[in-house]
Amino acid sequence: MTSVGTLVPRLPRQAWLVLGGDAVSALGSGLTLPFFLVYLHQVRGIELGVAGPILSTIAVMGLVGNPLGGLLTDRFGPRRPAAAGLVVAAAGTAGMIAVQSAWQGFLAAGVYGLGVAITEPSFQTILGTSVPAERRSQVFAARHAVFNVGLGAGSLLAAFLVSFSEPETFVAIYALDAATFVAFAVLIALTADTRAGEPDVPEPAPVPAGGGYREILADRVLLRICVCVAAVFACGYAQYYSAYPIFATQAGGLDAAELQLTFVANTLTVVLAQLLVLRLLAGRRRTRGFALSAGLMAVAWAAVPVTAFLGGGVAGAAGFTVVMIVFAVGETLMSPTIPALVNDLASDATRGRYNGAYTLAGTCGQIIGPGVAGVALGAGHGVGLFAALALVLGLVAMQVLRLERRVPASVNLVGDAAPARSSSAA
Repeated sequence: MTSVGTLVPRLPRQAWLVLGGDAVSALGSGLTLPFFLVYLHQVRGIELGVAGPILSTIAVMGLVGNPLGGLLTDRFGPRRPAAAGLVVAAAGTAGMIAVQSAWQGFLAAGVYGLGVAITEPSFQTILGTSVPAERRSQVFAARHAVFNVGLGAGSLLAAFLVSFSEPETFVAIYALDAATFVAFAVLIALTADTRAGEPDVPEPAPVPAGGGYREILADRVLLRICVCVAAVFACGYAQYYSAYPIFATQAGGLDAAELQLTFVANTLTVVLAQLLVLRLLAGRRRTRGFALSAGLMAVAWAAVPVTAFLGGGVAGAAGFTVVMIVFAVGETLMSPTIPALVNDLASDATRGRYNGAYTLAGTCGQIIGPGVAGVALGAGHGVGLFAALALVLGLVAMQVLRLERRVPASVNLVGDAAPARSSSAA
């Protein structure tokens, strides 16, 4: 019988340290992000028609921050850009406290978005180099699990801290969020660079980058992966907070509490199933896991219009909860596969820019997805929208399987997730 202890991947202490810092930072984000629009509109008096674009500014800044973070990582190593990005994000979050007008909101959100965007490719590189190549799937899966734990804990804590009648409670959560970014930056800055598996041997100095992204764009395998990632984010992840809640409440008949229940089911599934899915993927091809991930997201979205016909109530809530559980399993299949594959395709000199391209693809999807959803739902084409989303995700799954022939076999396997019984078994 599989115990929880055997599911936890055997990772170096340094990897767990940075994962712990990421969880703390996620807790801070969980405090503030669910209330972003509410804070701007109800507390600061900014119209919703303006508050929405302010929120979008965070994602748009990724178009600059993601490639910049990748370049800086290859030039200076991952830790300095990651720490600097976290400090910038902290400044943006703290700036939200002082927002009184729309332009201040755009400025604070832009600074926050830039900082987070710079940090992400650097942090992906830190994780990718903190473990041996055969354990990269494990560290990225663990990151997805602990990040969701932090995010969920932050959202739960915010429910107890925030009061709409007391604006100072919003000041408190934004101050706490900024503090978590600073704490994570300090942790990264003080944690020495070491080679994976050799904690006492300093990592070599960063290799000077040979140029911009032209060299990266010459990798056709990476380009096709990035296109698939952008499509999955646009049609999958981006719809999680855009099309799904609107359709589930309006056409599906869910009330706010029932909708929140489906989100809780999604988060719990990710946290509880991630390490089990990682164990089941061990020894299997990463591209197969990615294809199955897109396929399960397609199944989830295809079921949304069908579930809406249940008309809400207990049956509707149960149906949409199952939809979110299926979607969550799809998430757990992506996290151990594609980030690790991207890092394995890269060389030490290009790893930052490879991660920059990968995170930029996700950012593009996050920008495109809500816009498409808004147009389709506004025109009353909710059922057609979810059918199209499912179709695109199904096509992505097939494209990934075709891409498998071009991916070197040496980078296309999920390593063994089991903890080693002895040092010789590692």
